[in-house]
Amino acid sequence: MFRVSNNLILLINFSTLILSIPIILEAKSLGKDSDCEKWLQKAILIFGICIMVLSTIGMIGVCCSSTACLCIYLFLMNLIIIALFAFNIFLYVITNKGVGEAVSGLGFEEYRLGDYSHWLQRRVENVDNWNNIKSCLQRVQLCAKFYSDHQNDTVQPFYQSHLSSVQSGCCKPSRVCGFEYESAIVWKKPENGTTSSSDPDCNAWDNNPSILCFNCDACKAGVLDNIRNSWLNVCVVNFTVILLLWISIPLDAVLTETTEGMNSTVVIF
Repeated sequence: MFRVSNNLILLINFSTLILSIPIILEAKSLGKDSDCEKWLQKAILIFGICIMVLSTIGMIGVCCSSTACLCIYLFLMNLIIIALFAFNIFLYVITNKGVGEAVSGLGFEEYRLGDYSHWLQRRVENVDNWNNIKSCLQRVQLCAKFYSDHQNDTVQPFYQSHLSSVQSGCCKPSRVCGFEYESAIVWKKPENGTTSSSDPDCNAWDNNPSILCFNCDACKAGVLDNIRNSWLNVCVVNFTVILLLWISIPLDAVLTETTEGMNSTVVIF
């Protein structure tokens, strides 16, 4: 039983150690060209590091037959399971709303800020937060890359393009504005300078490459959609980690008791 528990716990901890890597990488990926907001990376990064440290402690405890490491491991594992479970519930609550709107004739979706959870909306509606995100999106030249990929497209091929949520929201105006397509980032407004649409994004659009739709709600929604997808991926990984840790609890308890018994025998001898 000791050997089986030993090997199985090693396998489980090795698995959680490996699973911690995509969690950390997912957190870091939030800083790429679409999601430049550091405030959403921290929680995921901390959890990934905690799981990695926990798995390492567990493996050391098993390999070295260290009762102290195993006791610390059991204590921390229970705390992390509770924290991960609460965190997953939180992620589910804030990501269960929001999806791009498919428009007939378009190869991409369009996004509305009101479709996402209020918690997420407040994060991007905060002026300081959004200015930081917008500056990052401009700094990485998100729309310059977008224009480079689509600069030779005529209107129909452009409308059939597969755009990311951030490209769709930030680098072009919404189709409801009715602007005339001239190039991927150049759109002609009506002669009188106004549009029949009540969408405020239509007035926020500007052909200036440094402005475009970075001040639009659609841009904020596109960022949130990318965040939502990333966090849903983290939810799946977290659930797998919780399951593995939960399975390992009784095995860890048996191994700790066995190790304590062996150490007591050595002391008596």
